[in-house]
Formats: sequence, structure tokens, C-alpha cells
Amino acid sequence: MAERRAFAQKISRTVAAEVRKQISGQYSGSPQLLKNLNIVGNISHHTTVPLTEAVDPVDLEDYLITHPLAVDSGPLRDLIEFPPDDIEVVYSPRDCRTLVSAVPEESEMDPHVRDCIRSYTEDWAIVIRKYHKLGTGFNPNTLDKQKERQKGLPKQVFESDEAPDGNNYQDDQDDLKRRSMSIDDTPRGSWACSIFDLKNSLPDALLPNLLDRTPNEEIDRQNDDQRKSNRHKELFALHPSPDEEEPIERLSVPDIPKEHFGQRLLVKCLSLKFEIEIEPIFASLALYDVKEKKKISENFYFDLNSEQMKGLLRPHVPPAAITTLARSAIFSITYPSQDVFLVIKLEKVLQQGDIGECAEPYMIFKEADATKNKEKLEKLKSQADQFCQRLGKYRMPFAWTAIHLMNIVSSAGSLERDSTEVEISTGERKGSWSERRNSSIVGRRSLERTTSGDDACNLTSFRPATLTVTNFFKQEGDRLSDEDLYKFLADMRRPSSVLRRLRPITAQLKIDISPAPENPHYCLTPELLQVKLYPDSRVRPTREILEFPARDVYVPNTTYRNLLYIYPQSLNFANRQGSARNITVKVQFMYGEDPSNAMPVIFGKSSCSEFSKEAYTAVVYHNRSPDFHEEIKVKLPATLTDHHHLLFTFYHVSCQQKQNTPLETPVGYTWIPMLQNGRLKTGQFCLPVSLEKPPQAYSVLSPEVPLPGMKWVDNHKGVFNVEVVAVSSIHTQDPYLDKFFALVNALDEHLFPVRIGDMRIMENNLENELKSSISALNSSQLEPVVRFLHLLLDKLILLVIRPPVIAGQIVNLGQASFEAMASIINRLHRNLEGNHDQHGRNSLLASYIHYVFRLPNTYPNSSSPGPGGLGGSVHYATMARSAVRPASLNLNRSRSLSNSNPDISGTPTSPDDEVRSIIGSKGLDRSNSWVNTGGPKAAPWGSNPSPSAESTQAMDRSCNRMSSHTETSSFLQTLTGRLPTKKLFHEELALQWVVCSGSVRESALQQAWFFFELMVKSMVHHLYFNDKLEAPRKSRFPERFMDDIAALVSTIASDIVSRFQKDTEMVERLNTSLAFFLNDLLSVMDRGFVFSLIKSCYKQVSSKLYSLPNPSVLVSLRLDFLRIICSHEHYVTLNLPCSLLTPPASPSPSVSSATSQSSGFSTNVQDQKIANMFELSVPFRQQHYLAGLVLTELAVILDPDAEGLFGLHKKVINMVHNLLSSHDSDPRYSDPQIKARVAMLYLPLIGIIMETVPQLYDFTETHNQRGRPICIATDDYESESGSMISQTVAMAIAGTSVPQLTRPGSFLLTSTSGRQHTTFSAESSRSLLICLLWVLKNADETVLQKWFTDLSVLQLNRLLDLLYLCVSCFEYKGKKVFERMNSLTFKKSKDMRAKLEEAILGSIGARQEMVRRSRGQLGTYTIASPPERSPSGSAFGSQENLRWRKDMTHWRQNTEKLDKSRAEIEHEALIDGNLATEANLIILDTLEIVVQTVSVTESKESILGGVLKVLLHSMACNQSAVYLQHCFATQRALVSKFPELLFEEETEQCADLCLRLLRHCSSSIGTIRSHASASLYLLMRQNFEIGNNFARVKMQVTMSLSSLVGTSQNFNEEFLRRSLKTILTYAEEDLELRETTFPDQVQDLVFNLHMILSDTVKMKEHQEDPEMLIDLMYRIAKGYQTSPDLRLTWLQNMAGKHSERSNHAEAAQCLVHSAALVAEYLSMLEDRKYLPVGCVTFQNISSNVLEESAVSDDVVSPDEEGICSGKYFTESGLVGLLEQAAASFSMAGMYEAVNEVYKVLIPIHEANRDAKKLSTIHGKLQEAFSKIVHQSTGWEFYLVDIFLFDSMKTSVILFFLKAMFPS
Repeated sequence: MAERRAFAQKISRTVAAEVRKQISGQYSGSPQLLKNLNIVGNISHHTTVPLTEAVDPVDLEDYLITHPLAVDSGPLRDLIEFPPDDIEVVYSPRDCRTLVSAVPEESEMDPHVRDCIRSYTEDWAIVIRKYHKLGTGFNPNTLDKQKERQKGLPKQVFESDEAPDGNNYQDDQDDLKRRSMSIDDTPRGSWACSIFDLKNSLPDALLPNLLDRTPNEEIDRQNDDQRKSNRHKELFALHPSPDEEEPIERLSVPDIPKEHFGQRLLVKCLSLKFEIEIEPIFASLALYDVKEKKKISENFYFDLNSEQMKGLLRPHVPPAAITTLARSAIFSITYPSQDVFLVIKLEKVLQQGDIGECAEPYMIFKEADATKNKEKLEKLKSQADQFCQRLGKYRMPFAWTAIHLMNIVSSAGSLERDSTEVEISTGERKGSWSERRNSSIVGRRSLERTTSGDDACNLTSFRPATLTVTNFFKQEGDRLSDEDLYKFLADMRRPSSVLRRLRPITAQLKIDISPAPENPHYCLTPELLQVKLYPDSRVRPTREILEFPARDVYVPNTTYRNLLYIYPQSLNFANRQGSARNITVKVQFMYGEDPSNAMPVIFGKSSCSEFSKEAYTAVVYHNRSPDFHEEIKVKLPATLTDHHHLLFTFYHVSCQQKQNTPLETPVGYTWIPMLQNGRLKTGQFCLPVSLEKPPQAYSVLSPEVPLPGMKWVDNHKGVFNVEVVAVSSIHTQDPYLDKFFALVNALDEHLFPVRIGDMRIMENNLENELKSSISALNSSQLEPVVRFLHLLLDKLILLVIRPPVIAGQIVNLGQASFEAMASIINRLHRNLEGNHDQHGRNSLLASYIHYVFRLPNTYPNSSSPGPGGLGGSVHYATMARSAVRPASLNLNRSRSLSNSNPDISGTPTSPDDEVRSIIGSKGLDRSNSWVNTGGPKAAPWGSNPSPSAESTQAMDRSCNRMSSHTETSSFLQTLTGRLPTKKLFHEELALQWVVCSGSVRESALQQAWFFFELMVKSMVHHLYFNDKLEAPRKSRFPERFMDDIAALVSTIASDIVSRFQKDTEMVERLNTSLAFFLNDLLSVMDRGFVFSLIKSCYKQVSSKLYSLPNPSVLVSLRLDFLRIICSHEHYVTLNLPCSLLTPPASPSPSVSSATSQSSGFSTNVQDQKIANMFELSVPFRQQHYLAGLVLTELAVILDPDAEGLFGLHKKVINMVHNLLSSHDSDPRYSDPQIKARVAMLYLPLIGIIMETVPQLYDFTETHNQRGRPICIATDDYESESGSMISQTVAMAIAGTSVPQLTRPGSFLLTSTSGRQHTTFSAESSRSLLICLLWVLKNADETVLQKWFTDLSVLQLNRLLDLLYLCVSCFEYKGKKVFERMNSLTFKKSKDMRAKLEEAILGSIGARQEMVRRSRGQLGTYTIASPPERSPSGSAFGSQENLRWRKDMTHWRQNTEKLDKSRAEIEHEALIDGNLATEANLIILDTLEIVVQTVSVTESKESILGGVLKVLLHSMACNQSAVYLQHCFATQRALVSKFPELLFEEETEQCADLCLRLLRHCSSSIGTIRSHASASLYLLMRQNFEIGNNFARVKMQVTMSLSSLVGTSQNFNEEFLRRSLKTILTYAEEDLELRETTFPDQVQDLVFNLHMILSDTVKMKEHQEDPEMLIDLMYRIAKGYQTSPDLRLTWLQNMAGKHSERSNHAEAAQCLVHSAALVAEYLSMLEDRKYLPVGCVTFQNISSNVLEESAVSDDVVSPDEEGICSGKYFTESGLVGLLEQAAASFSMAGMYEAVNEVYKVLIPIHEANRDAKKLSTIHGKLQEAFSKIVHQSTGWEFYLVDIFLFDSMKTSVILFFLKAMFPS
């Protein structure tokens, strides 16, 4: 025996050692794990590691020791180390429903009962991670939380929301009209009048100190202070969290294990009234399920008799206990269905005559005839009185009825739905039989309608109903059995019911049925215990009725319950001699054979005592073979002996009073012993009945045994059928469980031999039996396994950690127990699918681990551990696993917690315990190691808890049992008689898991989460009870345990990698389980070691990825894995946020691999430290380990070259968003200094997002209608054949700049490099950009500034592109948009299509390529035409990849959002406004840093231009007043610092700025106007100071105003007039420049602008009359004869108006005039032969062009600053205008004119040798001439042309024609 065991041990040890050897090098403090798998070898700090490889993590524990923080306390200190109270072990008392807890009264209990009671009463042992709720898993950005964080937001004022007040606005307009009447009819009105108007206007408030000479640094400081004040701290509070499924890292706290209840129904019995009242009637209620043919509740007995009637029985009935007076009951129904009936049975006192005779009076007498039948009734009453006196203790069956429960529920519910006037709860529902029959048909139909009957059966929310049952059926003596009842009930549901034909007994039973309240008062449990909230014991109680569920219910026992139900069914005395006709059965529960041994444990029925010693069945008159319908309920004693039995005595009752005839005569006896071989005996019995009293010692035998000399009825055949049912949380009623518990308890008590069944198991055979009983647990029924789950798992765990000593040998049962646990857990998983959470964790098992599991007691018999310890001494010494000498004796630390004297705390229970617990033995191997390795003090099975009195006896006993292994152990034995056989559970569990194989390993893998969580809780308990929670992490666990963990993690990781394609679902579970395990370990173990485990997992995945054609599924799994680990509540601390990155020894150039994000960074790095902080450099990834992994994943997945990962974009972006959002709301990081440290972990994010610029969704595209730049490369002019003039040309003519691209410079570089980019979805792009803004907002400004200094011009420009995009992305939508969105009921189908496509494309390689190719998506994209599709990235590796989640699709959101209240829309607009403001202020902050950075560098011009571009773009967007004030302040500072930037280099930007400022000068919001006019005034002033002249600004402003007037729809001249007045006021108050010409120039300009405004008023009048409008515009243009730029602008405006109305010929003529004007001035500026000499060249097209002749040089010189400075006074501008003119002529069908235009163009292209353009032109000429040829003659056109050439007059002629011929 021993040899075989040793052999087995040897094998397992070899396996463990081999596995360890193969998998991990000795772990010795360095985080280098899995050395021999490390392909690269030890990576040095100096080399670079590609992003697809994991780097070696820093050894966190060492790092913290070697880099102590200078700060002693304060918020930064908390960032460095986990808080000391991070983990707590709490013993929380379990809630008890009842006032006194349900425990047996006996003091002596057998071990199994004691274990059960302990299991049901001990406190919950809960491990609390105090800060867990702050991790991302528990910290979701829910709507409620968002709303909480959004409280107190200021309302941002937006011009778009501020619609001018109707009345005032109208008055203003009328006023303007009146004024305009004074303007005379000359084209430019009268100066005097204009000046008069302006002088009368009111200015806006002036900005204080605007004109002071303040140093730029001071201005910057003031601006900065103002910008930083009153900012919203939490950016993510303003941004909705991305739409994702239940986040993978969310783990719900399991429910507390509690008693099971189904849906609860309260039934109140109000009254029972018959036509005649002559005797007491007794009633009972119970629920039956017809389909399952099962009684599904115990009986509820109630008594509604009057006091007078009760008085008749006084001699027979003892005083009634209050518990038996209940008239209301709560029924529980776990499986409600259409087949449930409430059956009411009535009984009466036994009387002479059969049931029919006795019921007759009730059927024939009517209450109305009472006076008529008075005599007969008196006679009946006196008879009844006699029977009550004599036979009062016997009953007879009387009548019954049934209520179809679901009819009541569904009709009560429907009444509520239809809201009819019937008030059921107070009114009454008369249930005449026919009515009820019909309703039952309805019930059946409705059942057929619903998909499953149970859908309709909701008992929690119907309206209370009061029922009146009017008809009862009399019982038939020969049809009393349950079988008969089920037939009747089934028949009741048929239309042609047999019962209908029966004559009913008329009566009135009123009952109330309603859903049971949550916590009813005055309630009694089935054991008659008072449920909490029982204010007064004298109040009539409500009874909770025990349910017998129709099908199994899988819920573990949590309370003590031990009930027995006895159902006598039938008796056959047909063959018995003698008189036995009126038979009753007396039932007694006996604890011995003496008649006095009957126990008072039978529950009383109604109006009687609480418990009695006997119960009688009802009598069926004159029936020798009666059926019974009785239920006898018994309270079982906790501990049963062989003498406990049920005794049945049969009596013949004499109904007639005869001389010398006793009332009852015994006619038979039989019995059932309660225990059979130690197990409770239950089930169906058919018992023989003895004619004589049983002999002595009968109780231990079964009546089936033929006892000598006894007489039996019918020859010892079974004549009495009875069923015994137990409802017990003590008796398992499963042979396999019984055997297992019996053996374990025998070991515990050391009682041999053990009797199990017919076997007697001796000690030497015990080991085999124990092992076979453990493996046989698999055969047990699932329901009892679940009911006793807690105890079963406790016992298996006990066997693992305290191997029993059998016959002197220690038996290792670790492996057997581990296998049993694995198989039990898998059975639960397979069979209880409804109980799983999203990670596949079974809720029953999760609850067991969370609340129940604890390290078992040190001593088998000791009390349960309290908060202080585990019963015994809580200290155990640490020691090496195989040391001969103890590592430490440490005796003085030991405390005795179980000593009777609490004061002697320093003394251990006995010094021997301490010595024994730390001694070791050399030669024992681990797989069976019984040597204590730091576990609680050991005691062998069966050793004695008291170290004093019986220690000698204990020593003797154990000496006899075991041989001494070594001298040491025999020495200890002599001291104590015990051996240290205690193991540590987590160590043993890890070892068993590592060495297991085959199906056991597969089982463990399937439910890895369970073992992981068990292990972690065991580790925490171990640390807690050894006071090691504060110990240094490196010394907490022995090295071999860490080896086992490393081996385990490594093998599981390889399982994930090798099986992810085959066992998708299992691998997903395994992956999340492993991640949660590592997350947990970070809280208790050496964190550097855990990082090395993470690295080993990463490494395995990486090596597999190289060989995969489609890596997305595996990468998705890795993302889940990482996201779960990063959900740790101390994620920030784990990343060492306070560490400063040390630069590599030799400054290496930054990584230039394609995957690395540093590829764009400048290689000439001055400060490696700063570069390391912003790049995913090796030092960054090592020291900020987890953040490094997160950002690396982001960089790799977003890399456009990453194959097949585009579907993971959304997933990886959500992970980053989720983390940042969590940091943002975390109260621990609210301090700005701390937030800066946290943001430091994400600095590389800026670089990563800069790399993705070409792939980001282009938010600017949706804004083009607002006159913002759009992308048109110069080649695209020919393709412009739309009905309108090119927007680019229009912008240019209006004096606005045209950037080459929406996003400048660098966009082109990336987009033309030939890479194919998949554009991100708008949602993903937005999430990325908000993350970027969060980092920019919270990062340390000086660090950012240093990094910006290192960036190349190209990269800084790219950063500016990104900010430009951010402005568009977070632009305020406006309240009107929210209202409009609210009215839409669905999103665009395109979005849906993209979603669908993504789901389909998701995880497939070739198919995805094919679909994309079919869509032409494999071409090269340029930014100008981004691809239509914008994948939002689906999570294919996620939980839901196998099915659609309906709630995730867009229509779900929209149906929810259909009708938002006004307040909700307001709230949305408020949030959006605050987000837009905050986002733009962050952008402004960043721009300021960029400006400060580049102001000292060489290349500032190009970058400052970019800064200005972003500023201008933000001014053009819909901005709040708050933002615009800061924006204007920044713009003023920028112009003041770099005036030459605007006035010399970026001239187009100057024009743009003037336009933006003017637009805001006409704002309806006063503060915006104040700031805009201040900016405009300073612009003029600075322009003047540069050269005593501000012609440039003057010209640009005038042009801008003209452009604004011509194009803007909602332009308000009144507001602009106020701004002009403000500018005038500044000029008057500007003391410094008073002596110069500046004030006069300003005045001239302002008056000129005011004239334009006056023209505007006229234009507004003619808004509805296009001909008059065009004529007015023509006159205005004519008025600008001396200002070529402005004339060009107005010609442009006219062209635009004509194009809008499809007057292409007129538009073309305007363009020809524009070109002639440009040509005129070009010829004065540049002498180029091929250019047209002036407007004369265009005479052939239209003779009117001569109007464009240049005015003499003394009036206008094109060389003067500000004159002819627009973009179109260039050669390319001229070409553009001519090409547009040709296009318009072509659309107008004037092909001859097309030829004339091209005659001017061809020489220019020939001079430039532009063959491409020439070929295009000749192609178009060919088309034009072909069309002329195809016309019949062509003369008609020519005539039209001649007429049209005079185009400037056309509109006037048309106007007159209209007036003359109105029709």
C-alpha cells in the first residue's frame, strides 16, 4: 500500500519538476521569466525592441526600494505605493430572516449535522479590495454618473442659439427702412446722411487697458490666467462614453447566497358560509400542478367557523395556539404555469352515514327557507351536537373545489390594462361554475397564443382580486386519491366537464388573491419561526407555505430545515377477518418503543395546539379499503438514532353508540424505521400490517422482516401504501453524497469501523473507500450536489490541505479532491446555463468563493473562525520547504486566541505546537508534502483540540496510528502526539493544477476562473492570518509556489494561443479568467513577477501572430486580456507615474521601424529624456509597463500597414478612452499636479495620433457650406462643371485665403505615399481626439514645450493639422440641430450598412479582401476623396462574436431617443456647448505653448502660419462667447508679437482674419462684438505703426465687408453699426496716435464701411426681386471703379447670384469682366508678352469690357500696399477666372464665346509649355465646335449672343420689360 503510494508520488513529482524545468528558469528577483523560451535572449536597455515584441518589465519592487520619493506625504506619495488598507478580510454576519435563527434545539449533534449548522450560520468571509470600485471595471461612465458630474455647468452663450427677439428685430428693420429712404438715388448714397446715422449709434463697452503699452510676457500671463480660470476639470464628464457592449472588465459582485423563493402569492381567506350552519367545517388549501401531476405546496389549514360552532368541539380540542389561527398564507411558485390550481378541501366531524348522506342537507336546504324548515334544521343541529360530543376528534371528507390560478391572475391583469371601471379588489368576482369554465378556455387559448405558457404567468404584478367561490363538489368516498384529483382538475378545463353535470353544494367562500408584499409583517416560516418585523406576537399571523417545486431547483442550502411529510395513501383490509370498516390511522413519531416515547413533533392543523404527539386520518364511512388524502407534517430531530421510527396504528371507529362498544378498536399496526444503515429512509412504501402489537426491539427492524410468532393481515402482504417525503438541509438523500460525508466524518471523529449501507469499513480499507467515494461523487444527482455545494466543496478543500492519517500513514488526497472539484464545477456549468454571467462564471460558484470559502480551521473540532482568526493560533512560522532546521522559531509572536484566559496573550497554546509547526523533514517530496510550509498550525485528523487534559491520550492514540518517519518527527510525537499535516491550499491547488493532465486538466481549463479565484482568496487569507499583508511582497510566497504559478500561466497562455480557432468560446473564457487572475495577483504578489507573467503571455501570442494569415481574433483576445489587467484599481501606481525615465547609456537614434511611432520624430534629439517620454521607447515601455502595452497595442493596430486589424480600431480606441475617462473621474487624481503625472503615462499618445492623421475621419468636410477651405488640387479645375462657380475662386475673389488642402502640408505627404488607408469611423476618430485633448489638457506644459522644441517643422505642422481637425470635431451643433435630431427616428442607412459590413468582414481575411476589392477599396486614397466606408471596428474576439446583439445596433438607440423632453434637449445642448468650449480652450492652450516654443526657433514663420490657420478656423466655427473672448485675446497677442507675420508673409491670412473679425463685429452678443471690434482696431493700429499707413488692412476690411454683405444670409447691419461706432470711439480715445493721420484714416474707413452697409440695407429690401438686386449690385460694383479689389469682389458676388439662378450666360459675362479687370492691372504690374494687354483683348467677347479700363495712375497704383493684393491679381488667378468663364459659356450653350475665351488662354499655356492643359482645352474646343456644327444654322445663337453681350444692361432691360408687360 505504502509502496504504491510512494511510487505514485514519485511520478507526480517528476512531472512537476519537469514541467517547471521546461517552463521557467529559477525566479530569482529579476523579472526575467521563461529564460529558455526567450528567443532574443536578455534584451539590453540599449537595443531597440520592435513594438510587436514585449519588453522586459522593470522589477517594480526593487525599483520602489532603490528610487525612494523625496516627498514624505501628500498626494504624490499615494501615487507611488498601494495604500496600506488596500485589502481587508472582513467577517460579515449573515442576515437572518427570522427573529431567532433556525438551529436545532438539541445540544448533542453528530458531526455531519454540526458541519451543516456551521455552514448555515457562520459569518461570510469576504475579501474586500477597498479601492476596487475605482478601477475601470467598477467605474463605468454611466448616464447617471455623467449627470452627477455634469451638475453646476455654466450655460454657454452661442450666437446660433440666440435668435433675435421677433418684435424688436422687426422694429429695427422698419427703422432701417425709414432711414434708407433718406439715401438718395446715386449709387453710393449721401455721405452726410451716413455720417449722421453713425454718429447717432451707440458703441459697445470698451475693453479696459486695451491701448496701454504692456510687455508681451505680461499680456501672455494675463491671458493665461484668464483662460485657466473657471475651467471644467473633467473633460470626459462632457463627452459621452463610446457605445460599447458590457465592458469585458466588468465583474459583478455575486449575490449573497440566500434561501430560494419562487414568485410569491398572498392568499387571504375571508369567510365561508353555507346555506345552513349546523356544525363546524374545516378547510385546507394547497397548490397542484396538473401537467406535472404534482402537489406543489404543503397544505395550509384554516378555520373560518363562528365561535358558536367552535364551542361544539371544546371537549376534544386543547386551547388553540396563535400560530394555528392563521387565515392568510403566502405561497411560493417557482415554475408558474397555466396548469396550476388552488385546491380547497373541506372536512367535517365524523358522523354516521356516508358522505353523500351527510352532504344532502347542504344541497337541499336554502337559507331563504330557514323559517319554513325550522324543525328539520333543529333536528340536524342536535344530531350534529351529539356527533361533535362523541366523535369530535375524528374527521370525514366533505367537499372540494378548485380555482384555476392563472385565470385569476391574467384576468386581473387584463382588467388593469383595459382600465375598466370594475374594482376587483373591493368588488367581488362571482365564480359560478359555468363562468369559471369559460374563463378556463380563455386561459388555454391565451396559452396557445404565447410562445411558452410561462411568459403569461407573472405573479408579481397583477391586481389584487377578491374571489367568491359559490360551488363545491361533494367528495366521493371511493375517489379520494391524488390520481382522482388530477383527473377532475384536467376535466375542469374541458368545455364539457363531467363535473358540470354534478349537483353542487352551494356555499360562499371569499378569498383575496394578490402578489405578496416584499416584507410582510407577522409572518411565520414553515417551521413556525417568526420572520423579522414581527411587532406584536398577539396578532393573527400569516403563514409561509413551503413549496415543493414542480421541477428541480438548483440553489444551495443556506438555512437549517428538517421536515418530514407523511402521506398515507390507501389501505386494503378486504381480506382481514373481523369488523374493520370505519378506519382511521393514528400516526406517531417515536424515539423508542414505549407508548410514552411518542415525540411532540407533529405540526397542528388549525385552531389546535402548535405540536402534538399523534395525528389521525379522516374516516370514510363503512369502507374496508379506504383512500386517504392526509398530509402529516413532522419536525425531524437533528440527530436521528436507530430507534427513531414512524408508528402507524389502525383503528376501527364505532360511529353508533352501543353498549360495551369502545369508541375505537385497534385493528392493526405497522412502522417505518427512520434510519436505514445511517441514511434517512424516505420514499413510497407498501407495508404489511401486523394484527398484534409489535414485539420488543421491533423499531430497528423493518416490518417486511417476518418476525416469529406474529400475525399479519393478508399473509404478510403489503396492504398499506404510504409515502414519506423529507425536505431537509441535513439529509442529502443521495447515496453517493451520504457515503462521502459519512467517511469524511468518520475520519474527523476517528470512529472505526464505519457502517455505510450494508458495509462495515475497517480502517485498513478506508483509503480505498474514501478515494472511490470521492470519484463516485460524479454519479450523484445534481440537485442534492447543488443543495450541499458549500459543505461539499469545504470538505474537498479540507482533504487537500489536511491529508488524513490512516493506519499511521498520511494519505495524499489532493489529486482526487482536485479532480472531484473540477468535475462538479463543470457539471454545474453545463447544466445551469441560465446562471452564468458574461464571463461564463456560474453565480452559485462565484457566491461560494466570495462569501463562503475560507481557509479551514486548524483544529478539526474547533469553533468557527471569527474576525480575529481561525479558531486556533493564527501565527505560523515561515520556513523553507525542505529545510531540516526551522527557518525561524519566533515563538514570542504567537498569540493564543482560543485560551480560556484572554489576558495571557503572549503564551502560545503550547510551545510544542510552535516547534512542531515549523519543523521540517528532509526526505519528503512535495507532491505529498505534509511538512508545514507557512500554513496555520497543523493537527492530524482526529487529534484532540485541548492541549492540556487529554494530551497523553491523544499522544497514545496517534503513536499507535503512525510510524515515525524521522527522529525529528518521533521527537515531536513524544511531545505532542500530533504531526504537522497542514498544507497551504493555494500552493497545493497550484501544484495539482500544474501536474494534472488529460481530462482533468481539460475540466480545470474549462472552469479556470473558479480555481484562480479560489487560489487568490486562499492567498489573501493566508497573508491576512499571518500578518503578512504588510510584509515586503518578495517574501510573501515561497519560490516554488511562484514557479508553479509561472508554469501554470505559461501553459494556459499556450493553450489560448494554440486553441483559439477551435474552441472559440472556451478560449475566450480562459483568456478573461487568466487576465482577472493576473489582475488579482497584482494586489497580493510581487508585482514585478506578475509583470513578467504578463510578458510571457505576450511573448507566446507574439510568436504565434507571425505565423497567422489573419491575426485579428488573437489580437482581439490579447486586447481583452490587457483591458482586464489594466482595469486594476491601482493601474496608475503600477505604471510608476513618478519615475523619471533614464536615458540609454549611448544616445541611440529613435526607432525607425515602420511600426514604431517614433518614425517621424526628429533623430537629432537634444534631450533623450524628453524624447523617451513621448515615444514608445524601450525605457518608456519598461518603466510604464502597462501603459506601454496599451499604447503599443494602439500604435500597432492603428498602423495603416497592419494587416487585417482594421476591425479592431474601435476596440483598441475604446480601451484607451475607457482608461482616460476612468482617470478623469477618479477622486484620487483630482489634484492637477497628480493629473499631470497620470497624463505623463500617455504622452506617446500624441505622437501615435499624429501618425494616424490621414486615417482620421474628416470632420471639416461637413462644414464647407460655411465658406471654409476645402480640398481642390489645381488639376481639378477642369472637372468643375457644376452649376456654380468654383468655391475656391469665389473664396479667393472675396479676399479669403485658399489653403492648398483642408489639412495643410503634411496631409499631402502621407496621403500620396501610396499606402492604402482605411478611414476610421467618426465615432472612433472622435474618441481618439478627445483622448488627445485630455492628454494636452492635463500634461505638464513645460514638458510639452520641451518636446515641441524637439519636433521638426513637418511634425509641428502635423500637430496643428490635428488641432485644426479637433476644432471641427468638437464644434457646437446648436440647439436647433438637437431638436432636429430628436425628430429623426432613424440613422442613415449608410451607418447601418457600415455596421453590418463590419460584422461580416470582421474576423475573416480573404473574404474581407474580396468585399473590399469589390468596392474598389484597394485603390490609393487621397484626402480629397476619402473612402465612403468608415469602419467603426467590431470586437470579433469579444463575448458576442457569435450572435447579433440587438441592443447594440443603432435603431435601438434611436427608438429610445425618440421623444426627448424639452429639458433633455436643453441639457444636451448645455453639455455640447460646454464640451465645445472646453475642447477649443484646450486647443488654444496648446497653440499658446506652440507659439512660445517656436518664437525662439528659426522656422517660426511656417509654423506660426499654421497656428493662425487653426485660430481662424476656430473663429469660423460655431463658438461660445467665453471661448471667443479668449480666442480674440490670443489673436491680439499673436499679432502684437509677430506683426510682420500678417502684414508681410501671410497676406491671405490677413484677409481671412479681417473677414472673421467683421463677422463677429456683427454678432448679436455684446461681449463678442466688444472683443472683435477691439481686435479689428488693434489690427489697423499695428498695420499703421509698421508704415504710417494701414492700406492693407483698409483694403482687406472693405473687401471682407463687401463679401460678407454679398454672401451672408443672416447678417445684421445694426449690430455692425455699433461695432463701427466702437472702433471710432477707440480712435477718438487713442491719445498716443492722436497727433498722427491715423484717427482720420480710421474715420474715413469707418464711413466708407458704413456706406457699404447702407447699400446692404437697400439690397435687403430687394432680396425677393432678383433683377433689382442684380441691378443694385451692378451699381455698387460701378461705385468701386477706383478700387479694383472691391470691384472684383462685387463682380464675383454678381456671378454667384446669377449662378444660383442658373443664368449661366450672365455669370460668364461677370467672370469675363473680372478677368478683364485682372488683366488690366496685371499688364501694369508685369510685362509678359503672352498675357492679354488689358481689357481690349476681351473686346471680341463683349464690347462692355472696356468699362474695366484702369483708372489713371494718380488715382490707383497697383504697386501700392493693399491694392491688387488679392490672390486673383496673379497669372494663375487670371487663368482660373477664364476657365470658369469658359465653363459657364459652355453650360449656357454659347459655344462661339467659348472659342473667344480660349483664344486668350491658349497663349498663356503655350508660354508655360503646359501640354496637359492645352490638350484639355483643344478637347473642349472640339466639343464646342461639334455642337455648333450640329445646330441647324447657328445664327440664332449668334443673335442671342449679341443681345447678351451687353450683359451688364441685361437685368435693367429685363426689369423694364417686366414692368411694361406684367403678364
